[in-house]
Amino acid sequence: MKDMLSWDQTLFKDSELFELDHIPEHFLHRNAQLQSLMFSMRPALGGGRPINCLCTGKPGTGKTTAVIKIFEEIEKHTSRIIPVLVNCQVASTRYAVFSHIFNKLIGYSPPSSGVSFKKVFSEVVKHLVEHERILVVALDDMNYLFYENEVNEVLYSLLRAHETHPGARMGVIAVLSDTGVPHMLDPKVESVFLPEEIIFPTYSVDEIRDILSNRAKLGFYPGVLDDSVLDRIAGHTFDLGDLRVGIDLLKRAGLNAEKRASRTISIEDVESAYERSRLVHLSYVMQSLKEDEKILLGLIADSSPANSGELYERFHSRTDLGYTRFYEMLKKLDAVSLIDVDFTGRGLRGRSRVATLRYRADEIKTRL
Repeated sequence: MKDMLSWDQTLFKDSELFELDHIPEHFLHRNAQLQSLMFSMRPALGGGRPINCLCTGKPGTGKTTAVIKIFEEIEKHTSRIIPVLVNCQVASTRYAVFSHIFNKLIGYSPPSSGVSFKKVFSEVVKHLVEHERILVVALDDMNYLFYENEVNEVLYSLLRAHETHPGARMGVIAVLSDTGVPHMLDPKVESVFLPEEIIFPTYSVDEIRDILSNRAKLGFYPGVLDDSVLDRIAGHTFDLGDLRVGIDLLKRAGLNAEKRASRTISIEDVESAYERSRLVHLSYVMQSLKEDEKILLGLIADSSPANSGELYERFHSRTDLGYTRFYEMLKKLDAVSLIDVDFTGRGLRGRSRVATLRYRADEIKTRL
């Protein structure tokens, strides 16, 4: 009976370490990327414009954490540079991005209506020039600005500000998840952006094991997780290529062991947690969908595979939205890996599209 937990005992020394938004103190296997980011910020320390960066890699490869780490360092060492992290899943328009920047600089948000973009932009730039501050904006999940066709306006406004307001210094760190869909910028934006590309490769299975082992050591009490169980978790995480799956798996497997009143996590605890943990990406993406996009996804879930012509008819009768918006949403759901859109060769001029779910319909519906 000594291996049994009593009701008030726990396996978790610090459960905060298994939350997906936790920023680890020791950020392993991303030293080269941190060095590149820091090097790009160096001109700003001397009062110049920082070098623009483009951080690319699959989801769950440490891009956002790296940016947060660099921003923490900047804020610790200088008040001359103002770093602003914008989550483009939430702020996916030019006005929303600049409202976020305005809030960081001035301390409150501009009104959500009745104030023009020009006014918000002008206040931001005026503040920077008057206080001799240098702005570094990280556009996290910049993919969402592409989906909303806002990316060129956002970058253009940030990167050309010094032309209308001499003395304004701004730099951009674009964080772009590699979803296999190429993203093209307007040539006039590309010519002023010219970023330093910093690639975040998928973690190897050994790197994943190392990172998860470190979390487990700090987060669980000694003896809770043995090597064979850690290997199984690292293997599952590597197969899906997203570190967040492994962190979630550690947490859920620990909770499963506690439910059994066991002092150790077993392979069975991991396997029964895996079904939920592998859907971390799905839950994460679906949180960011707008109401109309959820309606469209629900319609696809009802009849996957769905022909786009029939799908549009049903979508239009539910929302009253036109075909252009429908088609943009279809492309977005494809780009965020919720559906696949393929041509069948049937239909008008021989090119009909068919939308197929990448997850089971019930997994989608429970999250809707």
